[in-house]
Amino acid sequence: MKDFGVCLWFDDQGEEAFAFYQTVFKNIKRLRSTNYSDVNAKMANRTKDSLMALELDIEGLEIMLLNGGPMFKPNPSISLHVSCTSVAECDELFNKLAAGGDVLMPLDQYPFSEKFGWVNDKYGVSWRLNVDDSAQKITPCIMFQGDTNGTAERAMAHYISIFANSKVVAAHKFEAGEGPVNLVKHAIFELNGEQFMAFDSPIEHAFNFTEGVSFIVNCNTQEEIDNFWSKLCEGGRPSQCGWLVDQFGVSWQIVPTVLIEMMQGGDRKRCDNLMLALFKMSKLDIETLKSAYACK
Repeated sequence: MKDFGVCLWFDDQGEEAFAFYQTVFKNIKRLRSTNYSDVNAKMANRTKDSLMALELDIEGLEIMLLNGGPMFKPNPSISLHVSCTSVAECDELFNKLAAGGDVLMPLDQYPFSEKFGWVNDKYGVSWRLNVDDSAQKITPCIMFQGDTNGTAERAMAHYISIFANSKVVAAHKFEAGEGPVNLVKHAIFELNGEQFMAFDSPIEHAFNFTEGVSFIVNCNTQEEIDNFWSKLCEGGRPSQCGWLVDQFGVSWQIVPTVLIEMMQGGDRKRCDNLMLALFKMSKLDIETLKSAYACK
């Protein structure tokens, strides 16, 4: 289990989406899945025994497909950037992802790339395809626009101050004639060795950050949970079940790894007790979760 993951919010299409992504990517595997029990189905207004979450690995990036209901949907404010080794690979992946979806930028040659395209797939998940030599095949990309336009540089500094072994790898601002020279045109930064991308958009869009795409932070200790929670919540707001929205509007899940282990334990009664405790929490408390799981 990696330090970071990406969560994509679906209604009831998680399994279908996984089958679709299997036809797109060569290096993809199913890691684990969790179904709704009677207790958490009632709490979440879902169907008992239906798929709640499916975790997968696509080209080294851990992604959770969460069947959370119709409240949220992914949008291009956070996209997944795919680094292709050739024009042929870029063509193939773009055409597969575009089937039934919406093309935001046609696959073409641009001043910044010999081949680039941007598309929302048929589930609303946003993908950027580019021919480049990045060692990380798929990289989460955060677009700051609207109310958050001009904050990419500050957001990167904020995130780097929170996570160890983090740095800005590269940052380029608009030059005169391209756009506002104080805005970030393109940047790559690392959080504990995991790469992210960020940029400011001078163009205002009709969408912005929502829980449709969130970042998962896997924690081994309560100390880690407390630290990440307090720092990411600063200027933002807490939510439920380990979720929070940071000061820039980006959603995070601060999750103890032991929670995943307990949920995979297979004991339905213990898992129900665990979920009852979980739904009462904002920031997650490991000892309370363990105590709930221990009750038969």
